[in-house]
Amino acid sequence: MNARIIAVIVLIAAIAAGAYYYLKGGGTEIADADGPAIIFDLGGKFDKSFNEAAYNGAERWASETGGSYRELEMQSEAQREQALRRLAEAGANPIVMTGFAFGDVLNQVAPDYPNTKFAIVDGFVEQPNVRTILFSEHEGSYLVGMMAAMASKTGTVGFVGGMDIPLIRRFACGYAQGVKSVNPDATIIANMTGTTPSAWNDPVKGGELAKGQIAQGADVIYAAAGGTGIGVLQAAADEGKLSIGVDSNQNYLHPGSVLTSMLKRVDNAVYEAFTAGDALETGIISMDLASGGVGYAMDEHNASLVSDSMKAAVDLAAANIASGTIKVHDYMADDSCPALTF
Repeated sequence: MNARIIAVIVLIAAIAAGAYYYLKGGGTEIADADGPAIIFDLGGKFDKSFNEAAYNGAERWASETGGSYRELEMQSEAQREQALRRLAEAGANPIVMTGFAFGDVLNQVAPDYPNTKFAIVDGFVEQPNVRTILFSEHEGSYLVGMMAAMASKTGTVGFVGGMDIPLIRRFACGYAQGVKSVNPDATIIANMTGTTPSAWNDPVKGGELAKGQIAQGADVIYAAAGGTGIGVLQAAADEGKLSIGVDSNQNYLHPGSVLTSMLKRVDNAVYEAFTAGDALETGIISMDLASGGVGYAMDEHNASLVSDSMKAAVDLAAANIASGTIKVHDYMADDSCPALTF
C-alpha cells in the first residue's frame, strides 16, 4: 500500500471521527504543531459569544506577532481526550481550551505530558502544568442587572441561561442582585435552556424562552447561553423589547435593541496565554471586575439606550465592587442565591 493511499485512509478516518484540525496561516497535518493551540467548545468559534471571544484573543496574538496557532472546533463530546492528546504529542504548547467540560479529561491527560502547558477557561484543574482561568461573572452580571432594572418599564425582567450548571446560575444570581439593588420589588423570570451541552447551541429554543418571558411581562432579557443567546436577542428585537448580550460585545447584533453586553474578557485570557508560550505560569488565575476581567459594553449601538444617570450609577457600583464596598454573592460559593430561586 503506497503512501498516498495510506494518507487517504487516515484522512477518511479523521473525518469519520468528526475531527477538524486547522493551522492558521496554512493547512498542515497535525504533526509538528509546535506553538500555541486552542480547542473551542461545542457551539463553534463563531458563536458570537464565549468561543468567539476566545477566537478574537487568538487572532489578536497572531496579528500582533505574525505567529501561527493550531485550532480545533469540537464536534462531539467524544473528541475531547483525543484532541488533547494529539495536540500534546504533536508538540503544541501551550494548549488552551474553552469551557468547564474539558475539566475531567484535562485532569487525566495533563499528567501524561508534564512538559506541556495547558490552560482551561472556566474549568478547575489542579495539576502542576495547568493554568485554571476563572472569571467573576457574578460581578459583571450585577452591573447589567442594574441597567436592566433602570431600563425596565414593567418592573419584570428576564434571564435565559444555557446549560443548567452552577456557573450559569452564578450569572443569573449576580444579575438578580443587581436588579434588586435598583428595584427591590422587581420580578425576575429565569429559565435554563437544557441540561446537556446542546443547550449552548439552540437559538430556536432560546427565542421560544424569550417570547415566553415577554408574554409574562419581561421587557429586558439577559442571555447567558452561548450560541443559544442569539435567538434570545433576536426574539427581543422582534418583539420590541430590550436584551442584554454576554461574553463578547453583542450590541451590534441588534442596534437600539441590545441594552448592553456583559463582557467576559476571555479574549484577554487567551491572548495572555499565547503570549506567554511555553513559559506560561500555571495555577489559578482569577479575572474579576477589579482586574478588568468582566464589565459592560458601551458603544454607538447602545448609546441612545443608556442615559448619563444610568451609566453614572453603574460606574459607581463597579467602583464599589472593585473596592470591596459592595459584596456580590457568588452562587458557586454555597449553591444559593439571596435574590433568585432556581
